[in-house]
Amino acid sequence: MPELTRRRALTATAALAAAAGVQTLVAPGASAAGHSHGGSLEPFDEVYRGRRIQGRPAGTGDMGGTGGHHHGHGTGYAVFVDGVELHVMRNADGSWISVVSHYDPVAGPRAAARAAVDELQGAALLPFPAN
Repeated sequence: MPELTRRRALTATAALAAAAGVQTLVAPGASAAGHSHGGSLEPFDEVYRGRRIQGRPAGTGDMGGTGGHHHGHGTGYAVFVDGVELHVMRNADGSWISVVSHYDPVAGPRAAARAAVDELQGAALLPFPAN
């Protein structure tokens, strides 16, 4: 077995960092593909897997959620699952995440609502406490 030198250690570290960077660049697109038709910022109101999901630009009326105190982490968009607000956030790369599926970026707020319903597996969404 060859002796571990500083050069080999740095080369291995650089290779691992490059591989991790490629995985990070590929992951958002791969996740978004699993939840299609969710990239639009248009309002939506539908039943998905037996749960009512709704989304709209923030400040355009109440959907029966938590009073609208924490809409979309500055995104200007509010998403609800069965009338309970789902905290969503838009990433710098344009993908979206929610408090329920934080590590699974998707194409838009509708896809974030669908991903949350998938992740909840029938459990109720609890209101996210506003600070």
